[in-house]
Amino acid sequence: MKKLDIAVVGSGAIGMGVARGLLELDSSLNIAIFEKEPTFSSHASARNSGVLHAGFYYSPESMKARFCREGRDELESLISKHSIPFMKVGKVVVAQNEDEDNRIETLLQRGVANGVRLERLPTAELVNFEPLAKTHGSFLWSPNTSISNPSLINSALRQELENKGVRFLSNSTIGARNGQWANNDQPINAKYFINASGAWALDIAHQINLGKHYRTMPFLGLYKQTKLANLPIRTLVYPVPHPINPFLGVHFTLTIDGKVKIGPSALPIIGKEQYSLKSSVNPNEILNYAKNLHSLSKGNKHDLLAMMKYEVPKLFTANLVDAAAYLVPKAKQVKDWHRKNPGIRGQLIDVRSGELVQDFLIEHAETSTHILNAVSPGWTAAIPFGRHVAQLVLERVNTHL
Repeated sequence: MKKLDIAVVGSGAIGMGVARGLLELDSSLNIAIFEKEPTFSSHASARNSGVLHAGFYYSPESMKARFCREGRDELESLISKHSIPFMKVGKVVVAQNEDEDNRIETLLQRGVANGVRLERLPTAELVNFEPLAKTHGSFLWSPNTSISNPSLINSALRQELENKGVRFLSNSTIGARNGQWANNDQPINAKYFINASGAWALDIAHQINLGKHYRTMPFLGLYKQTKLANLPIRTLVYPVPHPINPFLGVHFTLTIDGKVKIGPSALPIIGKEQYSLKSSVNPNEILNYAKNLHSLSKGNKHDLLAMMKYEVPKLFTANLVDAAAYLVPKAKQVKDWHRKNPGIRGQLIDVRSGELVQDFLIEHAETSTHILNAVSPGWTAAIPFGRHVAQLVLERVNTHL
């Protein structure tokens, strides 16, 4: 293989977004994307909800806020270009009590600060947006939240990159040996290395003693789905999110193929690819899980025991439906719920504080850049966030190499 300018590890939306951004800045770059699986974009990027988020959940100073709204617009352009199915269905955020109703105002102000179109409306108007939902006091209406097909979008990104000369190399096992990056024990002949390997990014960074203040805790997101005819909601229905936990709570999502989905759970699990609780795990993963729980237990912003007590029951359909029914009571009348492919979020923990890292996180070594945290809305934000990473990389390449 000809010497690479840039080697990207991870073929998900973030890795492809970085490669796309690099070529926008310098179309002459020789880039290859390395993927450990036999297929591409097969984990978080393919298993997400398919929601293009509007961008009002995130603190205005965060990278998530900076890139989510722009990312939605860019994905919509890509969708239109490739004639990918798409629906602008909107979203209502509903409250269950007075405290949550008060927090709706915080969400509204965040949205305004982030440049997102939002309205706070009284309960009486909810019937005009989602008749099957209920709320306490008021609700938020987000007209620009939309849904599409993640796999088709990922394929379109890959097709565009391949057309520009980017190579995709599957079955790649990446590691560092004596200061040299290798694929399947063979040195990678590249000027610069970008680690965009999702839940595995920190493992790769640790090989060169980077990211030592962090650990990765995988959280399993389980969903159930039914036909839209069984529960004919018009729009997405979300709860007011927990003020600290980086999860949006059990919610209702429409899918582009005519389903209604409820979930997810947010259960801390042992394996980074433990899509079923029956999946085998190895002793190292069990040891890491114990260390992760210890790190989480040190945080004063998260009640680990309360989190487990809330999440474990949601592994059972009846309990998941009960949680969802606080938002849409008619969900309890539906008996035809089926399992949907689950997803796993590789959530970063700061071991110094025991807190879950809320924003995207990037660290650099001499000839490599590591994206250690790019969870939701990472898929929505992938194109502009990838461009941001690309700018950082090329500045480093031009300055130091």
